[in-house]
Amino acid sequence: MARKKEYVEEEVIEKAMNLFWKNGYETTSMQMLEKEMGINKFSIYSSFGSKNGVLLESIKCYRKKLKVITDKLLISNNGIKGIEQYFYDFLSFSKDHANFIKGCLVTNTANELNADSDPKLKSKLSIFTNDIRNLFLNNLEQELTLTEKERNEQADYFIVSMFGLASASKIFNESQLHIFIKNIF
Repeated sequence: MARKKEYVEEEVIEKAMNLFWKNGYETTSMQMLEKEMGINKFSIYSSFGSKNGVLLESIKCYRKKLKVITDKLLISNNGIKGIEQYFYDFLSFSKDHANFIKGCLVTNTANELNADSDPKLKSKLSIFTNDIRNLFLNNLEQELTLTEKERNEQADYFIVSMFGLASASKIFNESQLHIFIKNIF
């Protein structure tokens, strides 16, 4: 007879997501996940298959949390200004309870990838990044003076800039980051 889960998957995944976001994938051990999630290794493996499975679920959770700012960009009628606001909104979104900016879980994870990284993970990160790029592209379509080629080039520039902001946000102060954003736009 199967044992009944004594935890809510969404709650333990949110805890895991915050742990990965703060420490990165490689640094986060199974022992750290057990402690943070409040469940044992058997339960982790039973529910998520592996540490990698926990990370994949954590990225889904992160995506849901990020909707607070991606939805705002989705309905924006401000073209490039809407994208610029997204960059500022991202800084606020990525702060922890002590106002430390944690960067972006996806960017932090992508920075750890190598040739041997799980193809499923690479695919999930690529899809996530492309979805954000498409939000940028949709807003750029409001800029009637840009050609399709220019819109695509700018969308690429903004997604690479977003990666730069996410990485820089873990090191530089907010004033420096605001200057960075100002110079992007």
